Amino acid sequence: MKIELISPAVEENAPIPNLALPILASLTPKDVILSFTDDLLTPINLEKGLKDVDLVGITVLTKTALRAYQISEAYRQRGIPVVLGGVHPSVLPDEAKEHADAIVIGEAEESWPLLLEDFRGGKLKPFYRQDRFIDPSKIPKPKREILPKNGYFPVDVVQVSRGCPYRCEFCSVCNLFGETYRPRPISDVVEEIKSLSHRLILFNDDNILGNLNYAKELLGAITPLKKRWAGETSLHGLRDPKNIELLVRSGCIGLLIGFESLSKLNLIQSKKFQNDPVEYEEIIDALHRSGITIWASFIFGFDEDNPSVFEETVNFCIKNKLFSANFSLLTPYPKTVLYERLKNEGRLFQDRWWLLENPNDAAPFFFPKKMDLETLREGWKRAWKNFYSISSILRRFQWNYPSTLINRLVYFPFQLMQWRFTQKKIIEGRRRYRRRSF
Repeated sequence: MKIELISPAVEENAPIPNLALPILASLTPKDVILSFTDDLLTPINLEKGLKDVDLVGITVLTKTALRAYQISEAYRQRGIPVVLGGVHPSVLPDEAKEHADAIVIGEAEESWPLLLEDFRGGKLKPFYRQDRFIDPSKIPKPKREILPKNGYFPVDVVQVSRGCPYRCEFCSVCNLFGETYRPRPISDVVEEIKSLSHRLILFNDDNILGNLNYAKELLGAITPLKKRWAGETSLHGLRDPKNIELLVRSGCIGLLIGFESLSKLNLIQSKKFQNDPVEYEEIIDALHRSGITIWASFIFGFDEDNPSVFEETVNFCIKNKLFSANFSLLTPYPKTVLYERLKNEGRLFQDRWWLLENPNDAAPFFFPKKMDLETLREGWKRAWKNFYSISSILRRFQWNYPSTLINRLVYFPFQLMQWRFTQKKIIEGRRRYRRRSF
């Protein structure tokens, strides 16, 4: 039996491997011939680039849903059955089933082997769902051998846990992993890291410090490995200077932090209670003095945001010399608390935005409270432009803080890359939107 595993792409994807399919590969019987395509690295030609296989499995995020459906339909038209899984089919299984032969809902450690057994016997069911969340000790080591040798950033991706202890209303993590935080056994994580070839590790957890007691033990265990790592975390675990010291000793060089808003009212409404804007500058300064680079995330479009939010946020980012900032428009992902609230309030006017050909060019998909759609969109675009302007890039360079390899070697190349991204995807994308809409 031959199976093709596919990771569909959208333009803003970064060349970093998704572990979902290598994990599926590790759960697949050895007599199955597996192939893998990352649509970002090797774009799939829907007319001439389809492989001759028995079954196709596609992992689907909400932002890749349309592309996934297009790939799926192309294979099905050739008589090849397709299975869809991942966060989007898990929250909208009926929609996904319109474009596939079978849907895996939720985690797949138990469902995938059962699905393959049914397929071999000609009894493929329309839906597969595990009765429980998988015990983290049973999460297998990803079969990274299926990944292409070239094209990705020189980094090894590792998953330490699943889920997040917080319940932010705009986040879709709980839709896939439930309201749980499940860390893997530390011994398993350490052994996996030891087996990896790159010195740089990317923890793809939603919150690497989600459980502080576990995190402290884990960071202590990986310290002797002399790896360098980056990951995503909340601000909760960064209030204690001792935790920052532990991060540094363990090899942390950068953190993605969701600040989201400078407004406490916005944070309270979105249930991001772990953030307090009065602490932002102190924590940023502590991380910078420790040589840890910050990739910050902010969202525009909260109910308390007015037209002044854009300049205020950008000025904050420049003043605090943030290495990088990602400015997003508030996005109502399906089945999130935010989605349901906006729909109930009659403010959601594009309820299936993920099926648009260029959704980023059409956002936002709801009516904001304290500004009109055009003001929100233009302010978001201006924030990107101003933060990645030449003057901002020069002002944000950390001349006086302890140097890090990232800050010294890749600061200016990274800023140039982001400047180009802003020009092409944000500004030019907006022009396409205007031509289509007016």
